Amino acid sequence: MNYDIVIIGAGAAGLMCAAQAGYTGKRVLVLDHANKAGKKILMSGGGRCNFTNLGTTPQHFYSSNPYFCISALKRYRPEHFVELVERHGVEYVEKTPGQLFCATSAKEIVRTLLTECEWAGAEIRLSTQITRVEQQGDAMRLTTSLGKIDAGVVVVASGGLSIPTMGATGFGYDLARQFGLEVFDTRPGLVPFTLSDTWKARAAELSGLSVPVVVSAGTRRFVDPMLFTHRGLSGPAILQISSVWQPGESITVDLLPDENVAESLREARQVTPKRQLSTWLGERLPKRLAQALLEWYPDHDPARPLAQYANDALDEWADRLNAWQLKPAGTEGWRTAEVTMGGVNTDAISSKTFEVKGLPQLRFIGEVLDVTGELGGYNFQWAWASGVACGQSC
Repeated sequence: MNYDIVIIGAGAAGLMCAAQAGYTGKRVLVLDHANKAGKKILMSGGGRCNFTNLGTTPQHFYSSNPYFCISALKRYRPEHFVELVERHGVEYVEKTPGQLFCATSAKEIVRTLLTECEWAGAEIRLSTQITRVEQQGDAMRLTTSLGKIDAGVVVVASGGLSIPTMGATGFGYDLARQFGLEVFDTRPGLVPFTLSDTWKARAAELSGLSVPVVVSAGTRRFVDPMLFTHRGLSGPAILQISSVWQPGESITVDLLPDENVAESLREARQVTPKRQLSTWLGERLPKRLAQALLEWYPDHDPARPLAQYANDALDEWADRLNAWQLKPAGTEGWRTAEVTMGGVNTDAISSKTFEVKGLPQLRFIGEVLDVTGELGGYNFQWAWASGVACGQSC
């Protein structure tokens, strides 16, 4: 079997690349070991796929080379993908500013990509195992469960390690190392935190409760909801900070981000001295959380009026509310991580064509590379942009 281009991985980047390459007149084959194309697309965004973010900029991505993603993102922008889905009749909604989701189901995105591949003449073979990839002069040869396949170019779009139940493996990283490329250490990103002992039990009691917070670690901070779970903490704010958090670090959570608690408590003591702290908390936080805080820090008499709180005591409560310090035990790991941090070092990859420098018949796109977006549709935009750039240049 002979093809101009063989793409390993029938996910977002691989399918996008296949359609683009097919439209240039190339003979394209997509291979995947899974039994269904676009599995991670189907489960993303709660089954509705946050397929892009209108506010995408290079600043929304993590990479050891922050300049690498600029070229592709500039050439294929969110409005280009929006035009594509509109052309295919996909209805969508903007949930939060810039974040576009399918109005009904992520199946619409997979359908769009598969239709594009069909129109472009790209073939897709699923449930196919690849046991060897080797260079054959100016071409490549793959040994697969379908037999040997020769290709002018092999594109690796095999994704990262997140959500192994969806078929994620380290295949792309192994292949990169085989050809002498550096692979940076990988770790789960956009993943919930686990807590231990006392804090795990406390979070479990509040499981299902979501509150707007500002969470920070190091120099990064995110303004988003936080969700208490049976195992620890989740929600957009936590998923975001997990991508920059390092094991052993504490995170800081501002439970009342719109209020200077120290000033508010002093003012309340002055204006309503007979009011109780529990009343003040109950006016600002969900009742379950307000009650829990009073139980976690039982350094007060429930009947004690604010007038009897010294400045030091009010400042302690200000720290608990505006700067709650918490040290996660860890994360939930690859099982629930939405993305993979780290990956193939982009210094060896062309930002224009995504070919390996010095070996143009091998290319890497999408999540397998050391480029990871924040939460909110950025990772899909990277998949589309890198897929287009590679597919059009093959």
